[in-house]
Amino acid sequence: MRSSRLWVELIMLTAGVAFGLGLALAALGVVGLAFAEINMAQAADLPGQKTYEGMITDARCGPRHSAKIGASAGDCARLCVHSGASFALVAGDKVYLLEGEPAPLKRVAGERATIVGALSGNTIAVSSVNGGH
Repeated sequence: MRSSRLWVELIMLTAGVAFGLGLALAALGVVGLAFAEINMAQAADLPGQKTYEGMITDARCGPRHSAKIGASAGDCARLCVHSGASFALVAGDKVYLLEGEPAPLKRVAGERATIVGALSGNTIAVSSVNGGH
């Protein structure tokens, strides 16, 4: 009887800790999202910085990815960038090359995203990326 009660208490304690950790992680996610929005707004306020919206892809494939390789648009873009192509932003009929930290661009490859950066020619020096629209 005492052994059963101990197990029940242990399970209840574990469930309580898991619930608490889940709440803490959810709160951190909300705070992180708020900071991303603030950083995006601050980056857009910098001189020469503008906001661009469109699909994140690669310069090799552009808006059309080959169906022959059987990969998603995001996987195809990441593969092409890994092979030496640049990330690109397709916004309407324009294609901009993207320069900057690759990790945030890899995260949103194949998705619609908002980019803040400075345009020079057809290249955007990326300051911030907000994706998953």
